[in-house]
Amino acid sequence: MIILGIDPGLRTTGFGVIDKQGNKLRYIASGTIKSGEGELPARLKVILRSIAEVAATYRPDCAAIEKVFVNVNPQSTLLLGQARGAAICALVDAELEVAEYTALQVKQAVTGHGKAAKEQVQEMVARLLALPGLPGSDAADALGVAICHANSHDTLALISAIGPGLSGLRMKRGRLVG
Repeated sequence: MIILGIDPGLRTTGFGVIDKQGNKLRYIASGTIKSGEGELPARLKVILRSIAEVAATYRPDCAAIEKVFVNVNPQSTLLLGQARGAAICALVDAELEVAEYTALQVKQAVTGHGKAAKEQVQEMVARLLALPGLPGSDAADALGVAICHANSHDTLALISAIGPGLSGLRMKRGRLVG
C-alpha cells in the first residue's frame, strides 16, 4: 500500500510517500512545496496543483494529512486551515481516501512520545525508513504522518468492519462492557 503523507503549511507544505508491505515500511519520496510570497489565492493554487502533481506522479493508494491545531494567533490558524483545505481538495480530486491525524498522534506513532521535539521526529523517521540522512523538518513531518497512517490503517479498517457491533459497548472502570 502506497501512502502519501502531507504536513500542510501556507509557506511550506511537506509531502512524504512510503510503501507498506506487511510490517515493512519503505521510503519512496519526500520533499516540500513552497508557495511563495504572493497573494493568498495564488499561493493556495500552488499548493493545490503541486499536491495534485505529487499524487499523479506517485499514484498512492491513500493519503493522510495533519490536522490543524488552534494557534495563539487566530489569523495564522485560519491561513493554515486554508492551506490544509487546498491540500485536501487536491487529494480528494485525485480520488484518494484522506485520513487525518493530530500532531500528537503522529509524534506518538513515530517516537512513542506525543511531545517529542522536531529533531526527534526527524531522527526516528530516518531510522524507521532506513534513510541515509535526516530529511528536512517539513518532509520528516509528512513522512511521520504517512508512518502514523501505516500503523493505524489496519486497526481503523478492523474497527470500521465491526463498527455496527460496537455501538452498545462502553468503558466502565477501564474495561469494555456491553
